[in-house]
Amino acid sequence: MLIGYHASHEQFAASDLLTFVQAAEASGFQSIMTSDHVAPWSRRQGNSGNNWAWLGAAMAKTSVTFGSLAIPGGWRYHPVVLAHLIATLAEMFPGRLRWIAVGSGEALNEHVVGGLWPEKDERNIRLKEGTDVMRCLLRGEEVTRTASHFEVDQAKLWTLPQEPPALFGAALTDETAKWLGSWADGLITVRKSVDDLRRIVQLFRSGGGHGKPLALQLQVAWAENKENARAAAWDQWRNAAAPPACLADLRRPEDFDYATRDVDLEDIDNVIPLITDGDELVEIISDVASCDFGEVFIHNVSRDQLGFLAFMKRQVLPYLR
Repeated sequence: MLIGYHASHEQFAASDLLTFVQAAEASGFQSIMTSDHVAPWSRRQGNSGNNWAWLGAAMAKTSVTFGSLAIPGGWRYHPVVLAHLIATLAEMFPGRLRWIAVGSGEALNEHVVGGLWPEKDERNIRLKEGTDVMRCLLRGEEVTRTASHFEVDQAKLWTLPQEPPALFGAALTDETAKWLGSWADGLITVRKSVDDLRRIVQLFRSGGGHGKPLALQLQVAWAENKENARAAAWDQWRNAAAPPACLADLRRPEDFDYATRDVDLEDIDNVIPLITDGDELVEIISDVASCDFGEVFIHNVSRDQLGFLAFMKRQVLPYLR
């Protein structure tokens, strides 16, 4: 199993994240995953650098592979612009940008360019159309297309990588996972119960994803004791306790803070594992492995990233090799 580190743009300045990914590589992590936000989930997180500008610097300063989330639905990034960014990064760093995980987006990040925020069905149409455009461009094709949501006129990428990154699909629900199986190159999702994960995997495979790679983002809160881990999770990632229906539709960090205003400190235990000992995390990763995930990207939501990386180097990664 590949064990990766999640670089959280929402929580840290881009310059700090450069330090963290270099430390992650030195600690034994094999890959890096990044998000693509224009706003954090909470005012307490307080950051949101540009992922694509940062990736060039991060890849230049490390030798590990990368994967990134992306939203090709035509709001902040027209799919031609997004494909252009991806192709240039992949050409500069051959084989290092392994996959792009495409998703239908959240209003938190996409509303800033104006217009009405559509329902999920329309967002899925835009996701599939945008991904189709990107896939063709990354193969070197010239694309002219009048789609239902954006036009493409004789677009062609003139700088191409030898091997384009895979285009994974990001899924939070059973329905999305099954739909992605028919056209995505792989699946990425977030930690749930073992039964829920196995069901999502089965649906992805039954929808056409048999034999395709599976990746998972695993959020934990690490500290030297449970009280500090709980406090860190409650302060930094309380948005994990927001009602699922809110995640795609709330527009501002303040809206998420308001939606989670009644979440008690103890409630956070139900949504984010509190980690103080290596065996606890090894057990969770073993559960994930039993669901056939070949890649796990660990996101420590606490502020102490360097302490967490030292913990991983000492107590976890040696036992997973």
